[in-house]
Amino acid sequence: MLAGAAAVWADDPATGEKPSSQSGKETPLFTTTVRTTAYTHTEEDHISYGKKTALGTDLRYTPEYHSAAADWSRFPLGTKFKIKGYNRIFVVDDYGKALTGSRTIDIYFDTKQRMNNWGVRWVEIEVLELGSFQESRKILASRAKHPHCLAMLASMTVDDWWKVYDR
Repeated sequence: MLAGAAAVWADDPATGEKPSSQSGKETPLFTTTVRTTAYTHTEEDHISYGKKTALGTDLRYTPEYHSAAADWSRFPLGTKFKIKGYNRIFVVDDYGKALTGSRTIDIYFDTKQRMNNWGVRWVEIEVLELGSFQESRKILASRAKHPHCLAMLASMTVDDWWKVYDR
C-alpha cells in the first residue's frame, strides 16, 4: 500500500455506500493501488463535453455502471474494476488530458458535491476485465492530432503488459 492510502474508511461520503465485507464473485485479473481523483460534467473544463464520454456516450453514475476516465494505454477502453471494499463496478469509458502518462483514474460523479466529497484518494482496485487495446488504438489514432491522444497511442505496448506490471 502506498503512503497516504487509506486502508479502511467509513460510509463513503460521495456515494453513501457502506464498505463491503465481501469481495464479490468476480475473480480479479490483478489488483493494484492507484491514485483516484473525481470529476463531474459541470466542471469548467468539462462543460464543453457536457455529460458525454470520449466516445460520445452518456457519462453514467448508477449502481451497475459507474463511468471512469484513465490513460487508455494503461487501462484501455472498457476496463472494468472495483474499488476494494465497494460493490460498485467502474468502467473506463473516458480519458482526460491530465491523466496521460499517470496511474491516476478519474471517477465520474453526477454532482459537484459528490465530486468534492471524493476528493483525491489512493485506493486498491481489482481489475475484473481489461478493456480493448484494439478499440482504444482505433479511437486514439483518429484523434492523434491532439498531443494527449498521440501520447497514449505512442505509449501502448503489448496488450498483456499487466502480466509484468509493477503492482
